[in-house]
Amino acid sequence: MLWAVFTLIAAAAQTARNAMQRELTATLGTVGATHVRFLFGFPFALLFLAGVMVVTGAELTSPPSMFWPWVLVGAFTQIAATATMLSVMGQRSFVVAYAYIKTEPVHVALFGLIFLGDKVTPLSAAAILLATTGVSVISLKAGAGEARSTRSTIVGLFSGALFGLSAIGYRGAILSLHLPNFVVAATFTVTVGLVIQAAALSLYLALRDAKVLRAIARAWKPSLFAGFMGAFASEFWFLAFAITTAANVRTLALVEVLFAQGVTHFVFKQPTTTRESIGIVMVVIGVALLVWAY
Repeated sequence: MLWAVFTLIAAAAQTARNAMQRELTATLGTVGATHVRFLFGFPFALLFLAGVMVVTGAELTSPPSMFWPWVLVGAFTQIAATATMLSVMGQRSFVVAYAYIKTEPVHVALFGLIFLGDKVTPLSAAAILLATTGVSVISLKAGAGEARSTRSTIVGLFSGALFGLSAIGYRGAILSLHLPNFVVAATFTVTVGLVIQAAALSLYLALRDAKVLRAIARAWKPSLFAGFMGAFASEFWFLAFAITTAANVRTLALVEVLFAQGVTHFVFKQPTTTRESIGIVMVVIGVALLVWAY
């Protein structure tokens, strides 16, 4: 169950990083806040990779040609997913935004079966559906602002699909390396992905909106910690992807909703409704069923 430990660590770190990015959106905008995790994350990923190489004594070789399509899909869909996630968070409460996005496991299970041949057992499928239904219940909102809520739902669901495709791309990249040490494979993939993302977004902003890069430079202190948490979370996500299917990892990751609830209460002072609480209970039961099925 090492993958479960890695996933829980990653989920906790990602929740903290998302909260930081949400705050940075107000000053840097959606694209700027998205770029923070990549620009300030890749130097830490390089340090992680150097440490892994020293400890394991492994030597890196040129990755196979199939590595590059997988890692590019993972990198660019993650950029789009992060941007749409921050957009949703700017419109709805922190925990409800998570609810939209965390329909991801259904997308991951489908994409994993189609592109990687990752099988999902009937019991695991039931766990995925129960947990995903839980986040859907959390996202329901009646009353005023329904049109705005509908738009947020569509963007959030699209973000979840992009995160799902990103997870499959990165797992495909890790598996394509065929390295005997899964830690080396995962860490190398994290590093390459973050370098690609940092370079691509830096070039985009330099050409289209250089003032955002200057704003990021001025906000380097909070951005630095957000970047570290992003690289730290990514390292453990990828370690989990190297061990088990992305569907298992991303379903267990729904515990982020619980972490998000804590952030909501203690940081953003936003209440959690009875409906959201019922959905959270469903998520917990679904996650427990997944771990038991595994």
